[in-house]
Amino acid sequence: MPPPLATIGYEADTLDGVLARLKAAKVDLVVDVRAVASSRRAGFSKTMLGSSLRAEGIDYLHLRPLGTPKAGREAARAGRVDEMSRIFHAHLAEPAAVAALEQATEVASQRRVALLCYEHDATCCHRAIVADQIRQRLNCEVIDL
Repeated sequence: MPPPLATIGYEADTLDGVLARLKAAKVDLVVDVRAVASSRRAGFSKTMLGSSLRAEGIDYLHLRPLGTPKAGREAARAGRVDEMSRIFHAHLAEPAAVAALEQATEVASQRRVALLCYEHDATCCHRAIVADQIRQRLNCEVIDL
């Protein structure tokens, strides 16, 4: 049985709060599924986040092809979650996304992984779609932290 797969959003939290939630869930690898791994929120840009995670004994992997295309991000920001979902599902058929999903599935089969994106509510975020795709492949539990 594979380990549970976690998802986490940092919208409503601080870096310390996110790190604490990850550690409490015994996550040992964060897979960043943002198309753009930069943030106006302190500590959540790719380099700083990766360093902070490693300092806590958590590995970091950015899989840019599992990020939402610009049109999907715009739909999500406007509250059009169904539109974002359609755009992202179509994006998942692209070769780079297929390969990245395979990579994410492989690591999730062996390690305690958390998929990271911005939105607090996973149901409004594409990471829930990625998590569901991995869950279907591995028959694992998904936990939203």
